[in-house]
Order: sequence, then structure tokens, then C-alpha cells
Amino acid sequence: MIKKIYRFFSLFIPPDKWRVPVIIALGILTGLIIFKIYISKAHSYLSDNPEACINCHVMYDNYASWWHSSHKRVTTCNDCHVPQDNFIKKIFFKASDGLRHSTIFTLRLEPQVIRIKEAGAEVVKENCERCHENYLTLIDAKIAENENEGKEKPCWDCHRETPHGKVSSLSTSQNVKVFGPEKVVPEWMNVHLKNINNN
Repeated sequence: MIKKIYRFFSLFIPPDKWRVPVIIALGILTGLIIFKIYISKAHSYLSDNPEACINCHVMYDNYASWWHSSHKRVTTCNDCHVPQDNFIKKIFFKASDGLRHSTIFTLRLEPQVIRIKEAGAEVVKENCERCHENYLTLIDAKIAENENEGKEKPCWDCHRETPHGKVSSLSTSQNVKVFGPEKVVPEWMNVHLKNINNN
């Protein structure tokens, strides 16, 4: 058994004359991968820190509107926008949604007006009900009276400006003040780039 394992791994060992170039190439590749993870702040998406959401500038207005809302005191973005009933479901949803977001933002395919998708809307609705279940029993009867054709309305039909206010477009809040993510380009490189541009 050990000989079979050794034979399998020996297939990946380059001949002696190629060892140094292969080690150098693998070192460069590993360095580039680590640099890409660092510069894209990929590690920040493993947390529930709301500042991870503003790694993409198109989310600044959503972050700013949440920051100034009453929800800031008790929730983060993931509390509302990620399933909370099951850890596996939470991780899967966060990964699939994050992959879709990063693909759209990297390819610059984001729409002018960002709207929540159906799966995301269902998650937000479930989380609204989870956090506000004490209030729902008080208003269930009133909702039942006002439902049109027996169709259940989402919370934001009435609470449209909670917690993001009227902000819904990239152009509606161009001058919003948000503490963006840290700059990843070192200051010495910025000075060098300015000197090149000035010449």
C-alpha cells in the first residue's frame, strides 16, 4: 500500500533538471494566489462584518443607509440577508450569493438599480419574521383583513424604507460619506505612480 502511494506521488516529482524551475514557478504562483486573496479581501467574506459588503463600491449607499438606520444597533447585513435557521444552509447561501455577486461586479454587469433576487427576498422575509415574531401576532389579524385575494404580502410592502431608506440607485447618492475599505496599494507606490503620470 505504501509503495502504491509513493509511486502515485512520484509521478508529480519533476526530473532533477526541472526541479529548481518548477519550485520557482510554484513559488511565484503561490505568491500570486496569496496576493490575490489579500488584495480582493477574500478573507473578509468569512466574517459577518458589514464592512465586507463595501469591498464593492456599488454597495456604499446601501451600507450608508443601513449605518444611519435603527437596525445598525442590533443587526449586521448577514442577519437579514443570509439564512439563520441552519449553519449549512447559511454557508451554502453565502457562498453561492457571494460567487454571483463577485462575478457580476468583476465583469461590470451590475445594473444601475440594484434589486433583490427572489431567493434573497425570501430569506429577508424569513429573517424579518424571525426577529419581529412578537409583533407579528399583534398584527396578523389586521394583515389578514387587508390581504388582497388571499395573497401574502412581504414586510417591505408597508415598510419599504426599512432599513435602507429611499436609496436604491448608484446615482441617487453619489456624494454619500462612507468609510470605505482600507487601501491595499502602499503609499510609496501611489507616489511612484503620480510621478510617472506627471512626466
